[in-house]
Amino acid sequence: MGILSGNPKEEPMHYGEVHGTWSFINGGKGMIAGYQVFRNHAGDRDLIQLIDEVIKLSQQQIKEVETLLKENGVGLPPTPPERPKANLDDIPTGARAMDQEIAATMSADTAAGLISCSTMIGQAIREDIATMFGQFHTQKATLGAKILRLNKEKGWLVPPPLHNHHAEE
Repeated sequence: MGILSGNPKEEPMHYGEVHGTWSFINGGKGMIAGYQVFRNHAGDRDLIQLIDEVIKLSQQQIKEVETLLKENGVGLPPTPPERPKANLDDIPTGARAMDQEIAATMSADTAAGLISCSTMIGQAIREDIATMFGQFHTQKATLGAKILRLNKEKGWLVPPPLHNHHAEE
């Protein structure tokens, strides 16, 4: 048996795992800061609840990955400061991010997060890392479905041109 045949938590991380997990944390921390700002701009209660869910889920995932990196002696990226809460009415209308713009950004970020998790699953040779990102992938897919549902319910979804042509038989 070789070096990678025992307890996965005792196996070394390879450079791709280190880079991918570190980048996941770094991007997640930046996203949380942005979503704290978005929360100040959002007016729709359902959207605000979903933003809070995204922030909470991201914080939980970051904490898990930080624990992994600390256990493996990897330094952590800096954490941006918490964004203060603001009154929506204090933000001028032209300077506000609109609810449908926030929801569209959440959709794109969730899609990017799914790709990030899939990449980590594919490059990981440690089973515990692949499993962790498999769980994150499932959580993000569930979140993506909630965002899609919200976009449809609120009339914010802008679909691409729909193809209704049927080939003649």
